[in-house]
Amino acid sequence: MYILKNAWTSIKRNKGRNILIAIIIIVISAACAVTLAIRESANKIVTAYENKNPVTVEVGMNRNALVESLRSGDKSQEEMIKSFNEIEALTEDEIISYGTSDYIKSYYYTYSLGVNGKDIKEATDSLVRETTETKTETNTQTKTFSAGEKMPGGPGGAPNGNHGGGSQTTTTRKTTTTKTEKIFNEKEQTGTFTLVGYNSYEDMKDFINGDYTIIDGEVSEDFSSNSCVISEELATLNEIAVGDTITVVDVKNTDKTYELVVTGIYKENTESSSNMSKMYSNSANKIITNVSFIKSILVEDEELSATITPIYYLNNKEDIDAFTSEVKEKGLGEYYTLKNNIEELENATSSINNVKNFATTFLIITLIIGGVVLVVINMINIRERKYEIGVLRTIGMKKGKVVFQFMLELLIVCIFSLSIGAGVGAMTSVKVANNLLTNEIENANSEYEDISSNFGRGKDDNRGSAEDNKKYNFNVVEVEKVDSINAVVDLKVLLELLGIGVLLTFLSSLASMIAISRFSPLTILKERS
Repeated sequence: MYILKNAWTSIKRNKGRNILIAIIIIVISAACAVTLAIRESANKIVTAYENKNPVTVEVGMNRNALVESLRSGDKSQEEMIKSFNEIEALTEDEIISYGTSDYIKSYYYTYSLGVNGKDIKEATDSLVRETTETKTETNTQTKTFSAGEKMPGGPGGAPNGNHGGGSQTTTTRKTTTTKTEKIFNEKEQTGTFTLVGYNSYEDMKDFINGDYTIIDGEVSEDFSSNSCVISEELATLNEIAVGDTITVVDVKNTDKTYELVVTGIYKENTESSSNMSKMYSNSANKIITNVSFIKSILVEDEELSATITPIYYLNNKEDIDAFTSEVKEKGLGEYYTLKNNIEELENATSSINNVKNFATTFLIITLIIGGVVLVVINMINIRERKYEIGVLRTIGMKKGKVVFQFMLELLIVCIFSLSIGAGVGAMTSVKVANNLLTNEIENANSEYEDISSNFGRGKDDNRGSAEDNKKYNFNVVEVEKVDSINAVVDLKVLLELLGIGVLLTFLSSLASMIAISRFSPLTILKERS
């Protein structure tokens, strides 16, 4: 208690010096509050983005390994196509097996199947080979001539004129035939249209991400019905409206037809839709339906095989290598590979991370400069109060208590200054840091409404509301609306500021510790006298 009272008395007695220290600490703490608030805001934005856009892994064809393998034996194009046909496609059971993993929090898969259409040219992955075969047939006719009979000239006969008799042989007819054989990629179910089947709203990432948007009707929530949504271009070209029925045809058996009810019409919002080299967008001939409908087609025709595309959601990006090894152990073929979106996520948040890194660098520089200034001021303070230290030591105060008193004086000034600096920093950082947070909050709060409109679920019938959307998991973080932004310099930032203050106090007091431990009371008093 005596040390605390003595420290407070010393603070009041040396007002000028302590005011200077307080101003320096206020500046340091205000700068630290701004940088810490910006760092915290950036972390929240990055975390929210990563929650909305989790790390995904997709199974795809390892084309580099495939090409190297096919070319290693100097295979012809025909042999390469046949080798490719021998690669086994992924099955639904395999995809489910890969998804049963501790590294996966969820997954989905889509079916894709080609179907026939009319009056549209299509590009095929095919090779047409022609072979020519020449066949020669020889007919031998033997004719005997008597002596004095005139023979025709030419091969096998004597010159025209009389002769002593003989025979003549004639060879005729050469046949050439051409046979055409089509060598094609059996994995490619070519067709005018592509059926794409989903299991639920959560799987339809093109609509969740806003690449596709329903402009009329809606995506049916019954994923077992014979329903579909088609592109705006296809609807306009064929004068199809919501409620109409379209018919698709089996690519291998034209006698098998299937009807779908159009429940919605969508448009593509991606850059590919503005490709000047194409009359129609990439999705023009894509008919979006459900997995159940595509499976019913596959049951009817066992010669058909759909392409199954799985997407796995990992718990975190650190699990990628472990999940890859696990999938390989479960039997994923060498011609398949796992593709992730890590680079895409990092690119999307690179600007925010740059701001955070800048704030961190500025914070470190501020602490270094502030620490050096405080050390210098404290050393001057020790030299000016040398006689006081000698008196305290002479009356019996131990070195540790003297050091503690000096540290306590600086800590009191530091805490008082930190409080003021935190307030100044909060007011300064609000405009910058909270603009970032406000935008993120507004984006997150409107995310569900935007996604619902992409599926054609409007608010006219109370669908698309927040209550209705809670039934569906769109992998979007639901952020509570914040009316004020006073929480930027929150408890976490204040605790960090307090830690910084204690650290600066300790570092700047090192000079006093060293100096006081070297001072001799008698020497100090002699110098004073």
